Amino acid sequence: MVDWDSSLWPIWLACVAGGYLVGSIPFGLIFARLFGLGDIRKIGSGNIGATNALRTGNKPMAALTLAGDVLKGTVPVLIASRWGGEAAILAGLAAFLGHLFPVWVGFKGGKGVATYLGILLGIAPIGVLVFAVVWLSVAFLFRYSSLAALAATLVVPVVYAALGYMDAAALTAILTAIVYIRHHANIRRLLAGTEGKIGAKG
Repeated sequence: MVDWDSSLWPIWLACVAGGYLVGSIPFGLIFARLFGLGDIRKIGSGNIGATNALRTGNKPMAALTLAGDVLKGTVPVLIASRWGGEAAILAGLAAFLGHLFPVWVGFKGGKGVATYLGILLGIAPIGVLVFAVVWLSVAFLFRYSSLAALAATLVVPVVYAALGYMDAAALTAILTAIVYIRHHANIRRLLAGTEGKIGAKG
């Protein structure tokens, strides 16, 4: 458990502000324009995240968007960790909220899965392995990307708690709850049997 020393609040505030601003960087929008694809918000679902970036058909651009969205979760956590575990946790949460509600594009961001993964990499990398195993297993069995992400984010905090990483478990439990809220439309489609499958045409 980290030591929540309230005398460090100026550092925490700086980590929150920095994490949020980094998390707000709209890589999908930036890379789509650099690749001459226009405004990604007018493509597919209108989301600025990596999944919608892939709908452009430009795989290099989608890969760069994915990398950017992951790293904007990892970098603030690693930098903030210099001032302790509590600073890292706050920076990670702020980066996640920045991705979801980016100040630069009217607070309309992605769904958070890639940035969630980046935060795992910075907080406790074993979570990345757990996430990957669950995601790949569920995606292989059911062919639903959204279901795979929902299952993976649900398992990660449980595994962290089982391994004794209680602060990481608490943080990822909060992030998981937010991911589920952001995926409410996907959950409805999964229950109705209308969610698109991986590799499906049209």
